[in-house]
Amino acid sequence: MKYRHGLHAGNFADVHKHVALGALLQAMQRKDKGFFYLDTHAGAGRYDLASPDTHHGAEARHGLTALLAAAAQLQREELQAYCQAVEALRGSLGSPDACPGSPWLAGHLLRLQDRGVCCELLPAECRALERALGGLRRMRVECADGYERLRALLPPQERRCLILIDPPYESPAAELDRALQGLELVLERAANAVVALWYPIKDERALVPWLARAERQLQAPAVTLELWLYPRDSRVGLNGSGLLVVNPPYQFASRATLWQDELQQVLDKTHRGGSATRALAGELEAHDTGP
Repeated sequence: MKYRHGLHAGNFADVHKHVALGALLQAMQRKDKGFFYLDTHAGAGRYDLASPDTHHGAEARHGLTALLAAAAQLQREELQAYCQAVEALRGSLGSPDACPGSPWLAGHLLRLQDRGVCCELLPAECRALERALGGLRRMRVECADGYERLRALLPPQERRCLILIDPPYESPAAELDRALQGLELVLERAANAVVALWYPIKDERALVPWLARAERQLQAPAVTLELWLYPRDSRVGLNGSGLLVVNPPYQFASRATLWQDELQQVLDKTHRGGSATRALAGELEAHDTGP
């Protein structure tokens, strides 16, 4: 597997995914009792948008860089919180080009009663992840396949958990199938787990039937969050970003509709995109994330 998160660090999909992750973490922390966080495809933890490894932040110009440029005008607290987290990382490192990955964002939000595990398969990425998360006692790094670790890590002792599944999609059809299998295993072992599964919007011919299958097979409340900056069937590459969120916390979906709309307004300079929040199964607002 040659995929590296850094190549796409800070792009619009990264921003979409990480704003949603921050909102989920904040929702989980409405209760004092601790929870377990798991990142199955963690990457290096943080990135340098001035480095060749990120193509000098080429993709971030239409994502993170554009959002930060509009930070003073942002209305939704989820977008404001994400921008503040990015600036906190840059301030701590003294680097104006630092870009946080999901492990860094989660690691700096976990409380003393929370616990996290980040899995990364690539050795070089895993070593970078260990460096990025050094000093964060609530987060542990495992150099392993996140899918393969699900049985060992679930159910967690905390009983409540938030899981981010962010696969590389180098072989999209096969990866979609494996992601759905992983999601089903999570729910088999921790039925009340809040799960955010990221998927690319590139090929509607594959995506539409996959979402229909997910809707048929899921036995839990679920919602999709989608943001696209190009026509969904365009062949430019990555047209949009999608998140399948299972067992979403109370009011998460209604809030997501608002911040996704503002995020699209900021990033969609050509006015060819859109955003949507759609319930797949169950009564979303009635869901509780556990005791």
